[in-house]
Amino acid sequence: MRRDSIKEIPADNNALHPEDTVVRRASEAIPGFAELSAEAKDATEKEHQMGFKQALRLYPKAVGWSILLSTAIIMEGYDVVLLSSFYALPQFNKKYGVLTPDGTYTVPAPWKSGLSNGALCGEILGLFINGIVSEKYGYRKTMLASLAMMIAFIFIPFFSHNIETLLVGEILCGIPWGVFQTLTTAYASEVCPVALRAYLCTYVNLCWVIGQFIASGVLRGVLDRSDQWAYRIPFAIQWLWPLPILIGVIFAPESPWWLVRHGREADAKKALLRLTTRNDPTFNADATIAMMSHTNALEKQISAGTSYIDCFKGVDRRRTEIACMTWMVQTLCGSTFMGYSTYFYQQAGLPTTSAFDLSMAQYALGMVGTVGSWFLMHRAGRRTLYLYGSCALLGLLLIIGLTAIAPASNQPSRWAIGSMLLIFTFVYDFTVGPVCYSLVAEVSSTRLKAKTIVLARNFYNIGGIVVNVLTTYQLTPKPNGWGWSAKSAFFWAGSCALCIVWIFFRLPEPKGRTYGEMDVLFERGVSARKFRDTKIDIFRNDHLAPVTEVDSSSEKEAEKAAVVMVEKA
Repeated sequence: MRRDSIKEIPADNNALHPEDTVVRRASEAIPGFAELSAEAKDATEKEHQMGFKQALRLYPKAVGWSILLSTAIIMEGYDVVLLSSFYALPQFNKKYGVLTPDGTYTVPAPWKSGLSNGALCGEILGLFINGIVSEKYGYRKTMLASLAMMIAFIFIPFFSHNIETLLVGEILCGIPWGVFQTLTTAYASEVCPVALRAYLCTYVNLCWVIGQFIASGVLRGVLDRSDQWAYRIPFAIQWLWPLPILIGVIFAPESPWWLVRHGREADAKKALLRLTTRNDPTFNADATIAMMSHTNALEKQISAGTSYIDCFKGVDRRRTEIACMTWMVQTLCGSTFMGYSTYFYQQAGLPTTSAFDLSMAQYALGMVGTVGSWFLMHRAGRRTLYLYGSCALLGLLLIIGLTAIAPASNQPSRWAIGSMLLIFTFVYDFTVGPVCYSLVAEVSSTRLKAKTIVLARNFYNIGGIVVNVLTTYQLTPKPNGWGWSAKSAFFWAGSCALCIVWIFFRLPEPKGRTYGEMDVLFERGVSARKFRDTKIDIFRNDHLAPVTEVDSSSEKEAEKAAVVMVEKA
């Protein structure tokens, strides 16, 4: 008969361990904690040894399910480009705009702002709802409800006869979009091993770019239409995604991590087996579930709560700051300029249709950059890509600003600015754009993951509102705006420089770390610059280790128990 206890051991100064009190409380709270730790240690070692190809062979179904859910993000990327492009569509302006003195129709500026920010308000609401609902009911059920809402809400903008109804439709559509923004990233980070985590999380960024590319192509295709279908067809195309994704999600497994957090280890094992290849001799499902349970037990002792307020308490305060600022860097590094390459090409005298074609080329470059980042992340790591990518963006912004010093009548300078923005797009989607999704999913604790990602994304959305207002004033000619034109690149270069300082001192490297190891690194307050090189053993601590003792005369049992003690010592 076994029983768990705490044994005094010599301090190991070569590796970082959890605090004494964390291990002691976990051992007291979890029956069989010693055996759980032994299995978890075995699974953790196998995860560290698992390469990309091996992980792909073992978790092909997890990759498929993650890709299916993440594809929902295409809808949001599609709408971002769709709505802003409609303002240049005569048929749309005639339907929803007002007649101006020069005989043309235009949507009033307040309504333009209302439509754009209406969707954003819906997203913010959807994000907060997701943080609560997904943790209570699970990722799968939340995704199903959101997709069903999406199918219903698309009817409103499609059949809207006035701008007020269109605004209601944008706000309501924003709610499921907000859910998609974070749920897909959290699900991707929880259904795959360490070796695949970054790739599946950054695939979310690829879906964004694919959505923007499709929207540009659709709008390019309806430019020659003169009837109402010029704007109704693009709305209707949004129905292509929700239904097939919903059918797939019906059969998708729940996140094993979510099931473990809710004490459903047996269901977690079933879900895990549905995510992995059957009959693989190298895989032990029980050990992997033990690793999840061990991580969950440690997190309970480090930070017991799972509410939004707990994201700002103790160790999790730093993790929330990093997640929020990591996403904020995306909008403060000058990315707001990427959508204006067409504007500068038009200034250079390029026809509108050709400028539109170049915008499609820009999104294609973004897709190439995102795929390219997958190969670089394997070698360089997340922090390195984020730091050096931001430095490259700073250099490009300075070049754009210096080029803008030339008079506006100088057409070659406008061509140069537009071309630099194409390069900017490629570098952004090669580094900062996709890597952000991996970082925010990895730095948050598993128990607060959904809520941390929600807070980070809403921080980004609020920052995006401010940045959009600033950019509008910067690029709008005087007297209605500031008339900075491309010289506003100097402003964003300064903002980008501040981001680089923050990244250097505050952004850690999560590459190759399990969630349990990240918990201990944050608990011990390790400097961001030392995350990569710090040795760590989460199954021991400074002076205590859980061991299993045997009260039995059975020699076989005693020998088995001794093995467990050797692993712990």
